[in-house]
Parts: sequence; C-alpha cells; structure tokens
Amino acid sequence: MLRSCFSNIARIQRGTLPISVRHYAAPPKRFYKNTGVVSSNGRYEITLDSRKLKTPRGLPFYVESEPLAIAIATEWDAQKEVIDRSSMHLTALSSTVIDNPNSLQKHDMVNYLVNYINTDTVLFHSSEEPELKKLQNQEWTPIVEWCNKRYEINLASTDSLVVPTFEPGMVMNLSRYFSSYNTAALHGFVFAVDTIKSIILTMACVDRYIPIEKAVQLARLEEEFQQGHWGKVEWAHDIQRLDSQARLSAAVLYIYFNTSNAFVREKISL
Repeated sequence: MLRSCFSNIARIQRGTLPISVRHYAAPPKRFYKNTGVVSSNGRYEITLDSRKLKTPRGLPFYVESEPLAIAIATEWDAQKEVIDRSSMHLTALSSTVIDNPNSLQKHDMVNYLVNYINTDTVLFHSSEEPELKKLQNQEWTPIVEWCNKRYEINLASTDSLVVPTFEPGMVMNLSRYFSSYNTAALHGFVFAVDTIKSIILTMACVDRYIPIEKAVQLARLEEEFQQGHWGKVEWAHDIQRLDSQARLSAAVLYIYFNTSNAFVREKISL
C-alpha cells in the first residue's frame, strides 16, 4: 500500500501521471447597463435594461414591497464586470420564496425556528475553559435574560452537551410569535439563524435590541476567544466576519421589508 502511494507520488513529480484539475464555471458577465423597478397590481418587478428578471426556475421575479424592490435593483446595479450571485442575498431570498425549492410551508419554518432554540449557540457555555465561560456568561447571559422577559419564556444556559427540553407553554409563546410573520419574512428568519446559529441573537436584531455587528460578534465569541490565544489569519477571519454581517443584515432587512406593509395596513384599519 505504502509502496503504491510512493510510486504514484514519484510519477506525479516526473509528470507521467495525469493530474485531474477541477474547473469551475466562470461567473456570467454583466450583460445590462441599467436596472429599474416597474410596478403592476401591487407587485414590483426588476428590469435589466428591457428584460424582466426571472427566478432560477424561470418564473417571473417579483416582490410586494417597493423598498425591497429598490434594494434588489441596487444589488444588480452594484455588480461590476461579472455577476456575483453569492453576494446578492436579497435576490436569493426572494427567488427562494417564489421557487420554494424545498416545498416549505409556513408551519415547517415555524417548527424549525422553535425547535432550533434548543441548540442555540448562546445557551451552551464552555465546560473546559474557565476564562471563556466567564466571557460567555458576561456577554451572552444579558441577551438570554432580555429574551426571557421580552417573549415570556424561560431559557437557561448550560455547560453540558445534553440538549435541554422546554415547557409546552414556552413553545406555544414562540410558535405564536413566529406565526405572526408571513412566509417571506420567515424565510428571512431561517436565513439569519442559519448564518449565526442563534435564534435568540436573530430575535434581538429584529427587535433592534442589538445591532448587526454586535450579534455577529456574540455569535463568534468562542472563535474570537480562541484567536486571541492562538492568533488568526487576518484576511480569512475578517472575510468570514464581514460575510456573516452582510448575510445577517440582508436577512433582517428582508424581514422588515416583508412586514412593514402589514403594519401599515393594520394601523390604517384602526
């Protein structure tokens, strides 16, 4: 076995063994000059010159919020020579809502969010690093206490790997809260939670209790602590932090954009 491995290495060095090279598709070049927004029957569509934007499945792309449509048009306008779809989070979220590739219903996302809180990042403190545990208690506990008071629940931190169980009443309170949002906004919640691994920090951002930068910092608390001891690759860790901030910002904006109209209608009806 070892002889075979050494033989293959030698053949590669001599250039006699073919080396497979992975080729990635080049990003599409920007094919339009101007972006715009057109409205019809309460829906807003994005135009790229004279063409209307479509989803990955080829369906008409539209949103029901004018500010969201303007933000999406800005994403497309910000593209330079090539189109980097990985940086266009509002476009991706809106396309996901329309195409619904995973066939998610509203109750599926509500259950996902409610069940996620059992494994929320800020509830699990270190059991091996006293300094880290002290920092986690200092930074995370006030957020948990705020969440308990704000949503009438009773979350508690732990330093074990056992996933805690919660009272049925607390689950009902959380379900009622998330069910008050429409399907599009729930997609924003799921995207945010998947980004920072914390529904508590996401709720704190949506309620404007903490800013985006603080939420990302708290979500990365253990990683930042370890970097303080072992050092970091600045460009790599900085890119990860900024990417998380961009994703969380897009998610929170998406929630706001998809709930503001409902709030306006509710106030008018009063």
